[in-house]
Parts: sequence; structure tokens; C-alpha cells
Amino acid sequence: MVHKNPLLKIKQNVKSFLKRRPHRSFRVTRRRDYARSLKLPGYFAFTSYVCKTIWSNRRLFGLLMVFYITITISMVGGASQDTYNTIKSTLDMTGGSVLSNGFGEIGKAGLLFATAITGGLSQSLSDVQQVYTGIIMLIVWLTSIWLLRNILAGRKVKLRDGLYNAGAPIVSTFVVMILLLVQLLPFVLVLIGYGAASTSGLLAGGVESMLFWIAAGLMTMLSLYWITSTLFALIIVTLPGMYPLQAAKMAGNLVVGRRLRILFRFLWMLLSTVIAWAIIMIPIIMIDSWIKGVWSAISWVPTIPVLLLVLSALTIIWISSYVYLLYRKVVADDVDPA
Repeated sequence: MVHKNPLLKIKQNVKSFLKRRPHRSFRVTRRRDYARSLKLPGYFAFTSYVCKTIWSNRRLFGLLMVFYITITISMVGGASQDTYNTIKSTLDMTGGSVLSNGFGEIGKAGLLFATAITGGLSQSLSDVQQVYTGIIMLIVWLTSIWLLRNILAGRKVKLRDGLYNAGAPIVSTFVVMILLLVQLLPFVLVLIGYGAASTSGLLAGGVESMLFWIAAGLMTMLSLYWITSTLFALIIVTLPGMYPLQAAKMAGNLVVGRRLRILFRFLWMLLSTVIAWAIIMIPIIMIDSWIKGVWSAISWVPTIPVLLLVLSALTIIWISSYVYLLYRKVVADDVDPA
């Protein structure tokens, strides 16, 4: 029986890696050696394409939203209407003199919006509820990808099929998510350091503040650099028979030579999500406040908590669809790594 030399295998793996990744640390790569095509629609055009794809299958994704809302309320709960009313009353009393005109009402709605999206309306979740939340979001993520993959393949599918079949790669997806969390550690350290620096007065000015922001910027860029390929790995790992490390390697090869352009797409995805939340929630908060100010008997109606659940479900579907469709566009431009 012939045993393969482990050192030879390591050398072959290193040689293969260097061939796939021609760039070298601390060495300038000539432009002719890293130019790699990536034909994508514009930011607005691609966003419109994602929205049209979801809208054309609105019944299917609408049922998925109902599933998310129902199971979240049943197992985790939602934002508290009483907490919302208390915060709103506090703003009305404390900000009555400052936030009194039309812009003041917008300011109140903006503060309520910021409180809502940062979790200020929800009670502290127990460890079990946090686990449930993660599992529910993961199921919706996998189901959205499974549905889109089959829809684009021309198959007629039902939500039941997606819920029953999409969970097959849940363990491998969880492994890739752990990798993603590890890659976010530099950014988490920045947040922890910011809290400590603010408390100690380090950010008051001077050289210390400048050095902190330089270090924070570099660590944030490092996390963004890493997760650009890992987001694609979360898509690749859902393919049948795919292993987590293999998916991470394939995703890394996919973004070589065009990582920055793909990263800008992901940042646009996050920015457009925040803008959409603000455009939807702030006017509804103002209308809700006006109506309940006229008819105080309906102040118990949980308009904003329900809206938060609906937007949360839509956001997960939107992000998973955006990442998957972007992945499809990148894969369609099949060129060698540069």
C-alpha cells in the first residue's frame, strides 16, 4: 500500500493556493496582473432587480414572512407596546418645549425609530430566547435561498417544500457562521474599546484620540475584508455535498481581484436597508401618534411592535435575496483569478 508523503501534499496545497491567489502581502501587484472582469448592473438597477424578483414571488415570500412572524411571537415574543407608550410619553413631557413644531414631531419620531431599531422596545431575551431567535433567522435565510435557487431554475415550488428541504445544510451553515463571527472579532474589539475610551475620556482629543481612530479604522477594515468572501460562503455551503471549509475556499477564490467592488455592494445593501426602514417607520410612527392622540382608546393597539416584526421578516428575506442574486451575478462572470 502506497502512502502519500504528507509534506508533498502540503507543498502541493501551498502551490495550488499561490496559483489561485497571485497577490502577495507587502508587495505591489501590477494592474495588468490583478484586473478581473465583473459585469454588474448599477447599484439602483440591481436593487430594483432584487425587489422585482421578490415582488414577482410575493405570495411565496409573503407566506414566509407570516411563518417568521408567527413562530417568533410564539417562541420569542415581540416588542412591548407598553414600553413604547412609556417612551413616547416621556418624550412628549421632556421634549415639549424643544420638539414642539413640525420638525419637532419628526425629531420625536426619529428618536422613537432609533429606540425601536436598537432594541429599546424589547425586554431582555433569555439565553433560550436568543437561541430561538438565531435558529428562526437561520431557517428563514436557508429557506429564502432554497426558494430562489429553485425559482431561478424554473421549478414551481411551495413554501412547504422550502421549509422541509432547506434545513439540510444547517450544521455546515452554522460552522460558516461561526467563522463569520470570528472574523467580526476585530470590529467587536473596536466597539468595546470605544466604550472604554469614552468612559475614560481618551477620546477628548489629542494624539491618543487620533491613534485610537486609526487603529479602529484598520480593525474595521480587516473585518470587512474577511467577511466579504464569507457572505458568499454562506450561499455556497447550501449546495448539496458542500463542506464549510471548501465553501470558504471557493468563496475566497470567487472574490479575488474584485473584493472591493463586491464589498461596496454589501455596504450599499446595508445602507439601503436602513434608509428603507427610516422611510417606512418614521411616517408611520408620526401617523400612529396623531391617530392615538385623537382616539386615546386605541392606544393599546401594537402598531409599531407589529411593524417591527414585519420589517424584520422582510429584511431577512431582502438581505438573503440580495446576497444570493449578487452571488449568481458574480458566478456568471466566470474568469480566472487575478
